[in-house]
Amino acid sequence: MELLWDGTREGFRLVFTGNREVIDIALRTLLVSGSAILVALVLGALAGTFLALQNFWGRNFVISLVNTGMGLPPVVVGLFVAIMLARQGPLGALGLLYTPTAMAIAQAILATPIVTGFTVASIQSLHPKLRLQIMALGASRWQTLWLLLREARLPLLAGIMAGFGAAISEVGASLMVGGNIKGETRVLTTATVLETGKGNFELAIALSLILLVLVYAVNLTLTSVQQRQRPL
Repeated sequence: MELLWDGTREGFRLVFTGNREVIDIALRTLLVSGSAILVALVLGALAGTFLALQNFWGRNFVISLVNTGMGLPPVVVGLFVAIMLARQGPLGALGLLYTPTAMAIAQAILATPIVTGFTVASIQSLHPKLRLQIMALGASRWQTLWLLLREARLPLLAGIMAGFGAAISEVGASLMVGGNIKGETRVLTTATVLETGKGNFELAIALSLILLVLVYAVNLTLTSVQQRQRPL
């Protein structure tokens, strides 16, 4: 218990004294995971809406793949992205390995199936005739898509929160494609692993608490939006 208390006290000290390295790590964490969830939102919303509204051969197989992807092992994603971005890989010429961009790509791959799965469920929960009513009023295809997503925004926000949680808490893939380089690719999760390995448990606990506070703050904001827009 004394160790936990010391770690908590250290976390407050690092935040309120404006420790430059910790603030840099926290901001990088938000930037990487925020970019990942934005990409996942765009891809997941489009793919999920398509799967929910279209009937084609193999649709159930594709949805099963999406549902399976909601539990993708991060190390598998990290290995795939590392191979693709390695110097000898298909995208090696881009020089993205061991950069925040590579970490965002890996996190986006992890979050996209989650957002897609929630979108499929959200759109399918709407009234079956809603789409026909919208189209009968003369809405274009993109307007129809926007209105359907707007109607399904409450469960979709839950999908965004779940996807963001999976992205920001991920460790394995970030280490594999980011390398945990000080000042460049170190984020709160990888920094916690590093400090734990070095035996600096107080600092590791402090970084963990900062991560939890960040996750809670983002989810609190999204939950406030979600609950404010729910029907009475």
